[in-house]
Amino acid sequence: MNTHNEARIERVKKTVGIIGGMGPLATADLFAKIVRFTAAGNDREHIHTIIDSNTAIPDRTAAILGLGPSPVPELVKSAQLLENAGADLLVMPCNTAHFYYDDIRRATRLPLLHMLRLTAEEIELRALKKVALLATDGTVKTGIYARLFEERGIPYVLPDEAGQSAVMDAIYAGVKAGRRDYDTSALRRALDESMERGAEAFVLGCTELPVAFAQYRLDYPVVDPTETLAKAAIREAGYLLSQ
Repeated sequence: MNTHNEARIERVKKTVGIIGGMGPLATADLFAKIVRFTAAGNDREHIHTIIDSNTAIPDRTAAILGLGPSPVPELVKSAQLLENAGADLLVMPCNTAHFYYDDIRRATRLPLLHMLRLTAEEIELRALKKVALLATDGTVKTGIYARLFEERGIPYVLPDEAGQSAVMDAIYAGVKAGRRDYDTSALRRALDESMERGAEAFVLGCTELPVAFAQYRLDYPVVDPTETLAKAAIREAGYLLSQ
C-alpha cells in the first residue's frame, strides 16, 4: 500500500523546464532560488528540473530596437527541446523575452509561467504604494511592465535618461561582462533619485539585476521577479515552499 501511495504521489509531481541562457548567471540564479525555496529534506525531494542554457538566443533588446535578429526561432527551439525532454511546464528567466511570450506559447503544448504578471500580483500582495521599474531599454520601450502596472493601478516611476543608462550599463558592462569590480556609483545615484520620487521598492525587471544587487551589495528594498517566478514554479510543480 505504501509503495502504491508513493507511486501515486510521484505521478502528480511535475518536471520544470527552464528556457535559459539569457544570460547564464540569471539562469543559474533562478535554479538556485528554486532549490532554495523548495521544502526538501534530501536530493530526491527536490524538483526534477531540465535547463536549456541556450546562449545562441539573440539579444532581446537589440531585436526590439531593430538592431539585431529576432530571438523567436531560438526561444521556440528551446521550448520544444524542453517539451521533448519531458518537461511539464516552462519558465523563462528573462523579462524582456516575455515580449515574445505568445510566440512561444503557440509553439508548445506546455504552460509557460508569465513572470511579469506574477510580479505585478506580488506588488499588489505587498500593497506597495509606488515602485520604480529597473529594466532593459527593450522592456521599457515595449511597455510590457507599464501596461500591467496601469491595468492594476500600480503607481510606478522610471529612471531618467542618465539613470536608465546606468541601469543598462550595470546589466551589460557589469553582470553580463562578468565584472565583480564594477563601479556602481552611477547606478546608486539613479536608485537614490527614484527613492526621492517616492518609490518604496525597486522592481528588478531584468534577471541580471537580482544578480547585480547581490553581487554589488546594493542594499535597497526590491521586488525580485526571479524569486517570484521560482516560488510560482515550485507551487505549479506540486511541491511545497520552504519555511
